[in-house]
Amino acid sequence: MHSSTMSIEIKVPDLGDGVDSGDILDVLVGEGDFIDKDQGIVELETDKATVEVPSPQAGKVTQIHVEVGQSVAVGAVLISLEAVAPSEQPPKAEAAPAAVAAAPAEAPEESQPQPTQSTPEPAEPPSSPTPEPAAAPTVQPETLAAKSTLGIAEKLASTGKLAAGPAVRRFAREVGVDLHRITGTGSGGRITREDVLEAVRQSSQAAAAAPVETVKKGPGEASTDAWGPIRVERMPKIRRTIAAQMHKSWATCPRVTNFDDADVTELERIRQTSKADYVAQGIKLTSMSFLIKSVAMALRSHPLLNASIDMENGQIIYRDYINIGIAVDTERGLVVPPLRGADRMTIPDIARGLTQIAENARSNTFAIEDLRGGTFSLSNLGAIGGTYSTPIINVPEVAVLLVGRSRKMPVVMDNDQIAARLMMPLSLSYDHRLVDGGAAARFLNEVIGYLQAPSRLLLAP
Repeated sequence: MHSSTMSIEIKVPDLGDGVDSGDILDVLVGEGDFIDKDQGIVELETDKATVEVPSPQAGKVTQIHVEVGQSVAVGAVLISLEAVAPSEQPPKAEAAPAAVAAAPAEAPEESQPQPTQSTPEPAEPPSSPTPEPAAAPTVQPETLAAKSTLGIAEKLASTGKLAAGPAVRRFAREVGVDLHRITGTGSGGRITREDVLEAVRQSSQAAAAAPVETVKKGPGEASTDAWGPIRVERMPKIRRTIAAQMHKSWATCPRVTNFDDADVTELERIRQTSKADYVAQGIKLTSMSFLIKSVAMALRSHPLLNASIDMENGQIIYRDYINIGIAVDTERGLVVPPLRGADRMTIPDIARGLTQIAENARSNTFAIEDLRGGTFSLSNLGAIGGTYSTPIINVPEVAVLLVGRSRKMPVVMDNDQIAARLMMPLSLSYDHRLVDGGAAARFLNEVIGYLQAPSRLLLAP
């Protein structure tokens, strides 16, 4: 005789201040599945981050209340569970767990391609977490922030679900690959990004022999308009958020852009002679580390460019902290995680921070809170090429600096001799409601001064 059981509703937890909903990217369980505590049940996309919502309770899934593509608010019911005693749970399948047991306990998530527009020399904003009422046990904020794909193969193998992390599932969706048709080659049968790429290669070879009209040319559902074939794809939530933020900036922020160059010949000499020592400490020393430190130091002397405007109350808000947002071009869209307290960091500290931001960007492991609190943004166009641009301001910030690719140029020196010098192109956009041209020019001159005398940065606290 089985004891009477109570239905438990697992709901969307608090996703952070200002985040009241998300889109279901994937449902990771099925009705009738027996799931463990902390096992991922859905993959949820919010304004700026993707989180895997874990179940705070073990049990049998009796009903799934959501579907892929659905927008759900905080507090909405995701699944219903029936608490099941351990003796009532079916035995685990032997093959999958045995293979998994032999695998390392913490097989890392397959790396994503290096972000282009700004990565190891990468930034934009946003969010945080809480819980729900009685029947729905609480999901702690740190659970969402720290929940990664480590160990997910073990969880999914025990329920017969796909052993693939969120980043791999997302990549498969973007390239149109059905993961159910792939045999994973990773630890414990885990599907890796390379497995997905191999499936794409095989599909491409098969498509080469097919009639042209049957070859899928990209993501989205095939359709037609008055002039020919088209593909229609639902705009991801992150892209809708970026679009709204960019429109807000364009509509409310009258910006001006100053262009200039910094002679970084000496900086590059110091970097090249020092980078081997840093590599020995596990640190990748890039020119971006020096640029961030230069900007942070200059903001100390020019607090207006680190401020924001409160037009409704007629106030200027000066921030006494300096968090440099690093624009990162990820597969899902542009994000700007801030490097907090950048003015108090040494060059090695900044280099380590950039490495962490790059790794998070590749694996898409940003928590919502990791994207909040920026005071000034930096964008590295030079990571993919290009010199000058007119970067758009990440409101409520009042300025953004874009760095292009450094290149050698003939420069007239103080002795009237012409020499080949390594010049770094800089484009500073600023909100003209608060920052005048003179203030912007003085700030940019100070940044350039630091870059052209890099020893000051190495000695700075």
